[in-house]
Amino acid sequence: MSTVHPPTAGTALPGPRTPAPNASAGQVDAARWPDVAIPPRVSRARRALAAAVVGRALDRLPLRVRYAGTRTAGLGGPLVEIHRPDAFHDRIGAHGLIGFGESYMAGEWDAPDLVGALTVLAAHAGDLIPAPLQRLRRLWAPRHPAAMRNTPDGARSNISSHYDLSNDLFALFLDETLSYSSAVFLGFPARPESLAAAQHRKIDRLLDLAEVRAGTRLLEIGTGWGELALRAAARGADVTTLTLSAEQRELALARAHEAGLADRIRVELRDYREERGTYDAVVSVEMIEAVGAEFWPVYFRTLDARLAPGGRAALQAITMPHERMEAARDTHTWIHKYVFPGGIIPSTDAIEATVRDHTALRPARRDAYGPHYAETLRLWREAFTARAAEVDALGFDATFRRLWTFYLAYSEAGFRAGYLDVQQYLFTKEGTAR
Repeated sequence: MSTVHPPTAGTALPGPRTPAPNASAGQVDAARWPDVAIPPRVSRARRALAAAVVGRALDRLPLRVRYAGTRTAGLGGPLVEIHRPDAFHDRIGAHGLIGFGESYMAGEWDAPDLVGALTVLAAHAGDLIPAPLQRLRRLWAPRHPAAMRNTPDGARSNISSHYDLSNDLFALFLDETLSYSSAVFLGFPARPESLAAAQHRKIDRLLDLAEVRAGTRLLEIGTGWGELALRAAARGADVTTLTLSAEQRELALARAHEAGLADRIRVELRDYREERGTYDAVVSVEMIEAVGAEFWPVYFRTLDARLAPGGRAALQAITMPHERMEAARDTHTWIHKYVFPGGIIPSTDAIEATVRDHTALRPARRDAYGPHYAETLRLWREAFTARAAEVDALGFDATFRRLWTFYLAYSEAGFRAGYLDVQQYLFTKEGTAR
């Protein structure tokens, strides 16, 4: 198992500081989680400003916020309990939304219905911060660290930091297909099918869009743990699939051998920019989010270059509203620091403009499935919570569990609020297929 190594970045004022107690498990390990264990020191004026801005926002939201049993705020709704108001405001005053997430990791606040509370916040993401501060965002919001740029070396490091945590960890909360992307449910929302069946439905739909059949030369960008490659090979396709995760590659190869399909599947530890083959179809599932905005033109030019005339590219992509993407694209966030370094979620406008301006590909179809992702994340989150003891047994501590609980709930809330969506795209290339 690869052990998680959380970032140690972040500067602090000199002087003694007191580690923050984790509400669920004693003390935070300061060696493993330095920016969580010890709250930042800020001036009283900065704390007061943070408290005023946060209080103004919360007072106008359908939440019920309780401050250490002393007072309440909000218009009523999901409960948020702030156990240590000073530390909570210090973190937000020093690090904004990164501090908000770190405060949860430290156990300084909680919510019995975490998804419900975060859904309210996600639904008001555009107006939580006063307009004057929004206009000055470039001055106060942290910028992406240069080390997280998705250059070929940077992309390898970014992908490894998440996907090489442990195959066993992901197997605890994913279904048996080991699919780590939105499912597409039949019968949703009334009586949805099982998660595994819905993951197969998602994969089969993408393969159908790309017209993958016996003899198809298929390139997959972003292997995951190999389920799409397996289903494509079972159709008789010849599959080349690319990943930057050594652990994912190892398991995907083992699964191909176990299924008797190793002769039809090549799993390459290779950056998409390094591929030189020509293919009838390209499929890429929720990989564009890890590309980085500056490399979107390269990514789509690669799809164009790898497709033979008459070829088809099917993509699944998480998206967000264009104006929110533009506001956040240069900002270093809690998700970047602890979950997906170097990532940025595109808008549909950004995807379609990049394809138009940098390729000869033609958009042929787009379908949205945002509520299906909320349901997928709910099932992952509940499975992760139910198997907490097994997560511990793998060597991940209580702070890591709070981190991942927050990440899964935060993501689910984004889709429930409509702040996030997920699309399946089909792009075609003119010419005559072989």
